[in-house]
Amino acid sequence: MQLAKANRVLTLVFVLCLAPGLAFGAHKKKRAGGHSKAKAQSVRGHSKSKRTATARVSGHKSRLRASRHAPLTHAARLRARRLLWNPWTEPTFADSTSSDFIDGEDLTVRRAAVDALGAFNGTVVVTDPNTGRILTMVNQKVALKGGFQPCSTIKVVAALAGLSEGLVERNTLVKSYGVRMGLTEALARSNNSYFARMGESLGFEKINYYARLFGLGEKAGLDIPGEQPGRLPSQPPSSGLGMMTSFGDGITLTPLQLASLMTAIANGGTMYYLQYPRSHEDAGKLVPRIKRRLDIGQLIPEIKPGMMGAVEYGTARRANYNPNEPILGKTGTCTDSHSPIHLGWFGSFNDVGKNKLVVVVLLTGGRGVNGPVASGIAGQVYRNLSKANYFQQDRASLPLALVSSESYSIDGN
Repeated sequence: MQLAKANRVLTLVFVLCLAPGLAFGAHKKKRAGGHSKAKAQSVRGHSKSKRTATARVSGHKSRLRASRHAPLTHAARLRARRLLWNPWTEPTFADSTSSDFIDGEDLTVRRAAVDALGAFNGTVVVTDPNTGRILTMVNQKVALKGGFQPCSTIKVVAALAGLSEGLVERNTLVKSYGVRMGLTEALARSNNSYFARMGESLGFEKINYYARLFGLGEKAGLDIPGEQPGRLPSQPPSSGLGMMTSFGDGITLTPLQLASLMTAIANGGTMYYLQYPRSHEDAGKLVPRIKRRLDIGQLIPEIKPGMMGAVEYGTARRANYNPNEPILGKTGTCTDSHSPIHLGWFGSFNDVGKNKLVVVVLLTGGRGVNGPVASGIAGQVYRNLSKANYFQQDRASLPLALVSSESYSIDGN
C-alpha cells in the first residue's frame, strides 16, 4: 500500500516536472503556428498587392488603348484646338450667299458660281468682258469692301509694266535661284524672284503709275452702292519694292478691281466701268460705259502664254477642265498684311465661244485657303456653264458705249 502511495507521488512529481516543458512546447507550437499563419497572410497580401498593381497597370494600358480609338468629345476637341496655334482669325468656311441682292443678276451664272464656291468663305465675281456688266457677285459684302493684299496677282501688272518699259521681252531670260527663266515660265510658276527683280528695276514711281493706270486705287464700278476703293501706297513699303511687285505689299485690291483688269486684258485693252444692274429690266437697258482705253494690244500676246501656262501646268492647274475650252489666269496666295486673314486669289478669263467671261475668285480664311484652291473653284464655274451650253448661246446685243473717256496708251500718252 505504501508502495502504491509512493508510485502515485512519483507520478505526480514526474507530471509536475514535465508541465513547464509541455507548456513551453505548446506555446512554441502556438507561436510557430501564428508565425506560419502570419507568413501565409503576408504572402497572400503580397500576391494580392502584386495582382492589384498588375491590374492597375493593365487598366491604364487599356484606357490608353481605348483613348486612341474612342471618338473625341467636344471638350477634348477644344483642348486640342488650343494646342494648335492659328494665326488667322477668319473662318475658312461660311455661308457666303447671305444678304446678297440678286434681282438683276444672270441666274444661270449665279447658280454656277454658288455651286462652285460651295461652303468656302469668299466671293466670286463674274463679268462680261465685252460690256463690263457684272453677271453675278457672290458674297457682296466681301466683293465691295475696301480690299485685300493682291498677293501674286500683282505680277500681271508688273509684267505689263516691265514689257512697256522695255525691261524684258517674253523670251528674255532672267536668272532666278541659279535657273534662267523667261516671262512665260515666271507667270505660270508665279516666280517671286523674277518679279522682285522687276520691281527693283522699275522703281516706285513707275510701279505706282502703272498700277493706277490699270484701275488700282480707284473704284472699278459705276455707282455701285457700297463699293469701296482699294489703296495704293504713297511711298514704298518697308519690305521693299521686290515684295511690292511679287506679293503686293502695301497695296489693297478689291475683287471688282481685279475683274476690271482681267476684262481689259480679255477684250484687248478696253477698261469698262463695271455695272451691276438692280433688276432684269435694268439689265436689259444696260449701256456699256468706257472708263478708258489702254494701248496694250501689242503687249497682251506677250503675257497670255504665261497666263495660259498657269492653268495648263503651273499654279492654276486645278482650273483646267477641257483643253478645247482654254482658261487664262493668275493665282495669288498670301496672308494679308493688314489683317490676319489668309487669302487665295484667282483672276481669269476664258477664250472660247460667243459668251466669253471673266471669273475672279477670292477666298478668305485660314488653313486650306490658297490660290490653287481658288483656281479650282473658278474652273468649276466655267465647267458648270459649259455643261449648260452657256458659251454657245446667242446673247442679245447691247448698245454701243455712250460715255467714253480719252484713250490711254501704256506709256501715258
